[in-house]
Amino acid sequence: MKFFRLIWANLRRKKVRTTLTIGSFMVALFLFGILAAVRIAFSGRIDVAGANRLAVINRVSLIQPLPISYRDRILRVRGVSGVTYATWFGGVYQDERNFFAQFAVDPETWFDMYPEYTVNTTEHEAFLRDRQGCMVGRSLAKRFGFKVGDRIPLKATIWTGTWEFNVAGIYEGKRPEADTSGMVFQYDYLEERRPFGKGTVGWYVVRLADPDDAVRVAGEIDATFANSPNETLTQTEQAFAASFVKQMGNIQFLVLTIGSVVFFTLLLVTGNTMAIAVRERTGELAVMKTIGFSDMGVLGLTIAESVIIAAQGAILGLALAYVAVPALARALPMLAGLQLPPVWLGVGFLLALAMGALAGLLPAVGAMKLRVADALRRV
Repeated sequence: MKFFRLIWANLRRKKVRTTLTIGSFMVALFLFGILAAVRIAFSGRIDVAGANRLAVINRVSLIQPLPISYRDRILRVRGVSGVTYATWFGGVYQDERNFFAQFAVDPETWFDMYPEYTVNTTEHEAFLRDRQGCMVGRSLAKRFGFKVGDRIPLKATIWTGTWEFNVAGIYEGKRPEADTSGMVFQYDYLEERRPFGKGTVGWYVVRLADPDDAVRVAGEIDATFANSPNETLTQTEQAFAASFVKQMGNIQFLVLTIGSVVFFTLLLVTGNTMAIAVRERTGELAVMKTIGFSDMGVLGLTIAESVIIAAQGAILGLALAYVAVPALARALPMLAGLQLPPVWLGVGFLLALAMGALAGLLPAVGAMKLRVADALRRV
């Protein structure tokens, strides 16, 4: 710290260049924060997937249904403590841009399968009584202003006509990353109105008595329906949730690619800036060595300049991202769980410091190896 004034004086020497370099870090870390929040939003369903749950889908494809009669046979498999089911509805509310997920579910077992959600007992009982009743997530209710007693018309895209639902209750998530952006309604309502596909469901969710028994149970379920017209593929709920995310593209690969390109460009820009700064101060570095500064001391001072630039830019960029993410969440309510946890702020800050140190390393090594006689001869 005793050399901080010297470092600060060097940084202020070329104020415009230093400011632009700090700005580069600020933009990069702002983008890092936004990308981290987007990744969390898309992977939230995967992260909260239960370790004690399996998903059973049609082996051919997720969009191929399974007979509802499979439910009782799955329940008889040793190690299964509960089964529920769901079917994708795919309706449109007012406008195609108002997308949100809707599932026809078994109302009596659905929320028992998912303890990460909380439901008011009175509202759940109303949901069970009303064939046209539905439960909407808290974030979905905030998005459209839904409240208990409202009537929601949805235009069917898979099945025909307009379907109307009564909001019986609003379910909450116990954790911030829990997805509350969807709607569930009674499977019986779908079954009585749809013109085709009767007697089938989209997939089953299986609760395990022992999570360590997942491999055996999955194998027995698939063996039960082997060589049948509708063979099954049983997988962990995490893998099942990942398959939903992949339908929107490989978000994680996209985030990593963009982030890598940004930080690599930042490394080149900062490294070039520090190289120019060292070259401009060749004579001063020679004088510093002459009056007693060691090679390691010069190395440390040069890297410190780069790290301080990185730290300032990181603080500004991450602060902007932290403020911008809530606003982005309000603008894009379809991205459930859009948030920037403090741990990612820490990761971004440490990453910026590492990039700053790496960018300043090569110029610093050049300054450390600088011979006094050669340096003074250039001046």
